[in-house]
Amino acid sequence: MHRITFLILVFVGTISFGQKNIDQKKTVSILFIGNSLTYYNNLPELVKQNAKEQDVRVKYEMVAKPNYAIVDHWAEGKVQKLITKKKFDYVILQQGPSSQNEGRQMLIDSGKDYKQLCDKTNTKLCYYMVWPSRTYYHTYDGVIKNHRDAAQLNDAILLPVGEVWKAYFDRTDNFQYYGPDGFHPSLLGSKVAARVIVEYLFKDKK
Repeated sequence: MHRITFLILVFVGTISFGQKNIDQKKTVSILFIGNSLTYYNNLPELVKQNAKEQDVRVKYEMVAKPNYAIVDHWAEGKVQKLITKKKFDYVILQQGPSSQNEGRQMLIDSGKDYKQLCDKTNTKLCYYMVWPSRTYYHTYDGVIKNHRDAAQLNDAILLPVGEVWKAYFDRTDNFQYYGPDGFHPSLLGSKVAARVIVEYLFKDKK
């Protein structure tokens, strides 16, 4: 083999190998744990689509049931098995607005259980901050504070969707992120949620 041909093959092989490593680093797996605010409009799929636009490939699983809090999922035991066996990169926790003390303690105390398990599997724990219904809009500051505190206390990543929503509402007085029931997200609201999640999860991967 001529020396020039050999060098070209080596160069091309190096590029291909390097590209493979880059692609592998940009493929992430996520476990979504929550309730209807997660499965409404198939938020995980919207996250996957949005991440693809940022050249990040997402694989996901979702465990979400109506009216469930993170402590309810923990009591069933399925999520522990998934986290232990599947080796996810991220676990995203979501429960109701949690503006009151009971919800706050669930976010913190139950979140600690998830954090300890995630640490054993080198998984990053995340809190998906949601929002109150329009009827209880006056509790919004509590929603934000309790999610922020829980993320800080458990050394987790905060995905501040609710905070982004509120900033938009305060600026425009337009509540189009809410769906017809004044609580669940419209498709636009879910798309905004997906954008925020991708931004805060993958900002260091760009």
